[in-house]
Amino acid sequence: MIDRYANVRTVAAVGIGFGVAAFVLTMPPFTIRTTIVPIVFGLAGLALGLAALSQGERRLGGFALAFGFLGTLGGLWAQGVDQTTLEAVLTGGLLASTLRFATPLAFAAMGGIFSERSGVVNIGLEGMMLVGAFFAVWGSIWSGSWVVGLLMAMLSGGLLALIHGVFSIHLRADQIVSGFAVNLLALGLTGYLYSSIYPNGTTKGQITRVPSLEGLFGFLDWVPGADLSLLVWLMFLTVLLSYIVLFKTPIGLRIRSVGEHPRAADTVGISVYRVRYAAVVTSGVLAALGGAFLSIGFTGRFTENMTGGRGYIALAAVIFGKWRPGWAFVATLLFGFGFALAIPLQREADISSNLISTLPYLLTLIAVAGVIGRSIPPAAVGRPYVKQ
Repeated sequence: MIDRYANVRTVAAVGIGFGVAAFVLTMPPFTIRTTIVPIVFGLAGLALGLAALSQGERRLGGFALAFGFLGTLGGLWAQGVDQTTLEAVLTGGLLASTLRFATPLAFAAMGGIFSERSGVVNIGLEGMMLVGAFFAVWGSIWSGSWVVGLLMAMLSGGLLALIHGVFSIHLRADQIVSGFAVNLLALGLTGYLYSSIYPNGTTKGQITRVPSLEGLFGFLDWVPGADLSLLVWLMFLTVLLSYIVLFKTPIGLRIRSVGEHPRAADTVGISVYRVRYAAVVTSGVLAALGGAFLSIGFTGRFTENMTGGRGYIALAAVIFGKWRPGWAFVATLLFGFGFALAIPLQREADISSNLISTLPYLLTLIAVAGVIGRSIPPAAVGRPYVKQ
């Protein structure tokens, strides 16, 4: 029975591979210019998907059907696009752009994992990113140092998260409503402060930006991608440390225990309130770093509501990644690729910018809808704890 089940899953996985190949082989660096390839590989993926479905493997079989169909359509579409245009879209810079767009999402997603692993839903990631973006600019201009800008961003994000924590943990308010209130507070506060402090706006010359690895260490000029902001590399470190802290340390065990069984954790002497407060504040600090990247690490300026829904996309990445740092990071790369791909597609492929700009949000809907499989959250997430 086990062998049969494994074989069916293998068939479905091969079908998914054929579907992906139907599209990938028509793109650079392969760029095969014949309709036979996407049709043959796509039909093979569809056939294997149907075979897996007939044997009861619904999820992977459905994926094989979807990839076979979409791969065929994508491959046939690529045949009608000039090869020069395809090569202009899929350039080496696409990877760097993907990392730039994924970085703020990854910071916020790691923060969301800490909060939700402790049992507190944090819809307020969007607002925490926004205050981080503003106070990073304010701190940078005020002090002339990007380091102070980052510290101000982290402080503001932590304080806003603390407000969310007070309402969610001690006052036992609805955590979804509290998170949305935090987002509205951040939107109004940053808009008011920006128009009051900088009525004529800001210029790039006023803001001290986070340097790149190349700019910080001049001898690294030869390193590919060294011109990426230092925060991009800090993001990689944050993902790794998040995994180590949550799954390899006693602190992580306490966070996960109060998110799964707070009563049992309280019984053995773990302070549920203290752990949840610490996790929520940590989530605000990390989300604010994501916002700081947008302002002083990427664009070099602040605009009202500049996060543009990225906090919600980060929350979708948390669900997509099943509350695990590694998989959530993979999800942010997927969303980041959607943002990065939209730019050259608008420029080179003559596709409506309005249509292309929906790609990252479409991926978000797919993630939240559970197309990648059912995500099971921590058992006590969203449930206020009452100490007996």
